[in-house]
Amino acid sequence: MQNKKRLCIIELNSAGGLIHYAYQLCTALASAGFDVTLITAADYEMANLPHNFQVKKDFYLMENFTLPNKATGKNLFNAAGGRIARFFTRILRGIFLIVAWFRVSAYLLRVKPDLVQFSRIQFRFEAYFIRRLKEGGLTLTQVCHEFEEREGWNGIERIFALLFGSEEAMYANFSALFFHAEENRRRFLARFPLIPAERAHLIAHGNQNWLLPLAAKDISETVLRRKYGLTERDKIVLFFGLLAPSKGIQDLIEAFALARRSCEAKLLIAGYPTKHIDMHALRKRVAELNLSAHVIFDARYINMMEIGPLMRLSTVVVYPYRTSTQSGALQAAYTFGKPVIATNVGGLPEAVEDGRNGFLVAPEDPPALAQKIVALIQDAELAETMGAYSDLLSRTRFSWEKIAELVAAVYATL
Repeated sequence: MQNKKRLCIIELNSAGGLIHYAYQLCTALASAGFDVTLITAADYEMANLPHNFQVKKDFYLMENFTLPNKATGKNLFNAAGGRIARFFTRILRGIFLIVAWFRVSAYLLRVKPDLVQFSRIQFRFEAYFIRRLKEGGLTLTQVCHEFEEREGWNGIERIFALLFGSEEAMYANFSALFFHAEENRRRFLARFPLIPAERAHLIAHGNQNWLLPLAAKDISETVLRRKYGLTERDKIVLFFGLLAPSKGIQDLIEAFALARRSCEAKLLIAGYPTKHIDMHALRKRVAELNLSAHVIFDARYINMMEIGPLMRLSTVVVYPYRTSTQSGALQAAYTFGKPVIATNVGGLPEAVEDGRNGFLVAPEDPPALAQKIVALIQDAELAETMGAYSDLLSRTRFSWEKIAELVAAVYATL
């Protein structure tokens, strides 16, 4: 027991996909023999689930998913008031986050773990703390979920970039970097040529099997159909995940309009709208296409107890991304044995086996996307066969045991 490597995993996002990922990685690495401590915020979403690792959650943050959403109406006063509320809320959240980083840094420098693993670096000022920890003698690693800003920088981030140096200098502080697709690894090394290639390692994005034990506790499919006004006969095309321009939701709506000419289905778009998405514009386009009776928006943070019922409700799950590295939402579909349609961008082609557990199409190509939607809606046997293969992939290729072995092998060399 005393020979266990002490590993601290930092994930200050206490709700959503990143903390779901961190929970499963912590579980797998603890099972692989590491002494794991997860450092997160006080409102840790996974607190009531089983743990074989320690959790330090005494950092207080304003969670992303409680920020006021963009105004979607036409009232200019309300829209302006919403922008002001969002502006000051983000300033306050930024202050909380900086305070948390000072406390996290002080804790790590005091306890001196053998390894410190970070998740996505979301703000440029975090580079200051990473450099400070490196200079303090800690061995730092990162699971590089994202290294490109998909929705555009704001002015504050540009200022931070000038104050805290280049991204390349920040990534140079990490002794190991993990990527979820070879395409992402290749693109990262091309963008940051001073980072040694031997520091960049490939691991799969693990499944979402942590959701399965919740199945006995979550709401039923019947209750969910009633909530959305669906009949037992309705076939559902599902989009699940954060709502952002880079997710291609606009393309999905156009594709669904084309698909409706050949098949009967409903489109359910469920997820939290980021500050970059214009929900009013999406709803307006749905109305222009005479789809208001066939498209359902559930624009909010989807509680983890509702993810399983959503997936079970669907006939096919669609990921029409315009850009991507990899997708945790994709793994949720696999976990519940659903066929998928995804675009061949970023690391998605390495996760979707075209023609076996779903289809790959070109990004921003609504006719191609519509064709595959029709194929799966009209052919129940094909959808079932592909869904069964998704389930197999979830339990084998994307198992966390394999991922933990690969991460442990890299950590043994540091």
